[in-house]
Amino acid sequence: MPEANPFLDPLRFERRPPPCSIVIFGASGDLTRRKLIPALYRLAYDRRIPPGFAILGTSRSALTDDQFRDRMRDALKEFLDEDTPFDEHLWSDFHRGLFYCAGDVHDPDSFPQLARRLHEITEQRRTEDNAIFYLSTQPSHYEAVIRGIEYAKLNRGGRGWRRVVIEKPFGQDLESARALNAAVQQVFPEKEIYRIDHYLGKET
Repeated sequence: MPEANPFLDPLRFERRPPPCSIVIFGASGDLTRRKLIPALYRLAYDRRIPPGFAILGTSRSALTDDQFRDRMRDALKEFLDEDTPFDEHLWSDFHRGLFYCAGDVHDPDSFPQLARRLHEITEQRRTEDNAIFYLSTQPSHYEAVIRGIEYAKLNRGGRGWRRVVIEKPFGQDLESARALNAAVQQVFPEKEIYRIDHYLGKET
């Protein structure tokens, strides 16, 4: 029996998603500033973010939590859509769920540190150990991130689920796409892998 189409569910926007953390690799980059943080803020503005929610950014840049929050505040003021006003009261709630952990994706030893930080945030923000790993890096870093996640056992949630989102391009040709696909599927089950094109999906 085919699965029901979720877009035909009239209650889909009434259901709040479960608690979770979003770990953004490449958090100091342009995609995070222009697209991801404004989109997540818009979800908070529309009250579609659960109370148990956190964003953990990571990249090579040496930033504190407060410095990362200041950068994301500036990004919101610059890149929010015209129909989404910047609200100081909402920001005071939203920014408390923003965290940062510096690390080099090509250094496997940086991933256990990331795992420890994620565990702390899980307890603090009550995200029920659910986590989404969003690869907002250069495509050449994808496999290193996946291997690092496996090395630190970040793909195994003790109580919750773990999912990975990979931005386009997914490989440079058929051969490299198949190789990347095989690498990702060794670490995450297929049902937990999301491949997206942010230009095709930006309106969503």
